[in-house]
Amino acid sequence: MSRTERSIANLQSLVDALPQSERERFDRIFQIQTDRADLVLPAAMLPQVEAGFGSAEPVMNQTVVRVTNLITLDGALFNPLRARRPADPMGSPITAEISAPGADDPFCSPLEQTSENTFGRVRGTHSLTAANLIPIERFHSVIIFDRHNPLEFTEESIGDALDTALAWARLAHSTDADARYFMLFWNCLWRAASSRIHGHMQAILGKGMHYAGVEALRRAALLYRLGHDADYFQDLCALHAALGLAVESEGACTLAYLAPKREKEIWVVGSRIDEGFKRALHRALRAYVDRLGVRSFNMALLWRPIDSVPEDWSDFPVIARLVDRGRLDQIPSDIGAMELFGSSIISSDPFAVAEALGSGQ
Repeated sequence: MSRTERSIANLQSLVDALPQSERERFDRIFQIQTDRADLVLPAAMLPQVEAGFGSAEPVMNQTVVRVTNLITLDGALFNPLRARRPADPMGSPITAEISAPGADDPFCSPLEQTSENTFGRVRGTHSLTAANLIPIERFHSVIIFDRHNPLEFTEESIGDALDTALAWARLAHSTDADARYFMLFWNCLWRAASSRIHGHMQAILGKGMHYAGVEALRRAALLYRLGHDADYFQDLCALHAALGLAVESEGACTLAYLAPKREKEIWVVGSRIDEGFKRALHRALRAYVDRLGVRSFNMALLWRPIDSVPEDWSDFPVIARLVDRGRLDQIPSDIGAMELFGSSIISSDPFAVAEALGSGQ
């Protein structure tokens, strides 16, 4: 198919065009439903609609696509036209604060203005740990970037943040051997629930079992292995690649996920946290900021426990999941009742995201 036809609206046709083995693999994991939403517009609305959408026709005849991951039950409702729907602005973008540190920003003077764990801090080349003042676990750290602007990250600073967080987790584990379940996450700017502008990630280390979303993914992958005698994550990467939605480099697969939780979801999948994985994660983050115009996002690193545990984690890779959280100057939240209790409502097209990643060529 031509590039113009590579869109979420034509997903079923793209799948139908795959070789049989790839279609079978797709059908094991995903279900697609494509429908039309036809509207009748009053004459009084036509000028407003034509001004906002170019013409009335795409609004009167819309294609909606529902994609469900049958293994994990991730679900997304796609209508790219929603990205152009009108919304009340919050006012002028508050972007100056991103570059200029505030006088009361404790992360600009972390040694004097942030707390530390009883076992001390970990100092990386570009980052420093601090104990979270109001923790959600016994071990909850903030990985503070040396640079204030969270969007001025580099390949070296991203890799350093991961190394610093892992060093902190291993130090915490040496303090309490039962703490083995590690998770790293980055809430970038206020739309993504960050209370501080200064660039920082957060790391937690828990006991008993992994965090619910990670454990659910492990169990789903295990059931997939038992049911199909195949590796779920390898199949997931392979079918995205077959559709032009993934790119592989240095052992890491980067894909535009077909059942995203929020806008422009990207996965980076690797066998371990090595240099290839770090570079792939950095490229995905730079594609977000430089080519997709994302400013506020969430990133989570899903990984097996850092020490032996009773559960089977043998097939579980390291996964970074990224989602866009919307414009910094918008009033509406990007999450509502459907996202909380039903399926995600998505206005971005995974094929456009894949093009920004360099896949889908």
